[in-house]
Amino acid sequence: MQRFCEKEARKLNKLKYILFDVDDTVTNGGKLTGEAFTAMWKLKEHGFKLIPVTGRPAGWCDMMLRQWPVQAVICENGAFVYDYDEHNAVRMIRHPLAATEPNKLLEPVKAAVLKAFPKVRMAHDQFARIYDAAFDFAEDEPKLPLETAYAVAKLCRDMGAEAKVSSIHVNAWFGAYSKADMAAIYLKDYCHADDAENEAMFFGDSPNDEPMFAAFPLSCGVANIAPFADRMAHLPAYILDGEGGYGFAEAADIICKSTQCG
Repeated sequence: MQRFCEKEARKLNKLKYILFDVDDTVTNGGKLTGEAFTAMWKLKEHGFKLIPVTGRPAGWCDMMLRQWPVQAVICENGAFVYDYDEHNAVRMIRHPLAATEPNKLLEPVKAAVLKAFPKVRMAHDQFARIYDAAFDFAEDEPKLPLETAYAVAKLCRDMGAEAKVSSIHVNAWFGAYSKADMAAIYLKDYCHADDAENEAMFFGDSPNDEPMFAAFPLSCGVANIAPFADRMAHLPAYILDGEGGYGFAEAADIICKSTQCG
């Protein structure tokens, strides 16, 4: 991974879209930093279109769309997008391969995981989810080792589900989709971005961002991606000095200065 700096940012002359994970990419210690929120507004004011790409649930994503300076939110690891239609009403764009009866399919997976791993618990935001199950291993106490998360993910896959490990949760779902699949659909079909490789940059922090790192050559990791690096086949092209929201704010400053935005 190469350090993201002004010299590299000068190559981003076609950049229009800033895509970013949420937890531990724009947050630190579970909180959205003032620096990161200010950075979002700065990028928006300078003409960039912001799209969070997150494993967080529908309920959270609705709030992000309404209250953050973003164009859209890619939700629940790519199951759907929330954005505004031509009448400025919130709409859901569902991935065509998302399961039509997700809860029915996920109940046996939930039961098996909670039985096999008694210290693992359902994430507190599970009630706000539509398409996936989120198993908490590091958001709330007691925090469990990363090895436990990977074992949970393996059990989910053994039961036929897709599964990804984030910095805090293991997300499981049914349907052949990913963050990258939904991002590609949204950018092409709804934003009419014909050159997404040069028009979009993604920021992330953990293994569940791998599909995005693989799909977007202009990808950047905040510093706290380091503990996961040896478990990942696809790393971001660039790395930042700062962790979480501080790294994201660092990148926003670099982008705006280097593209003569401010």
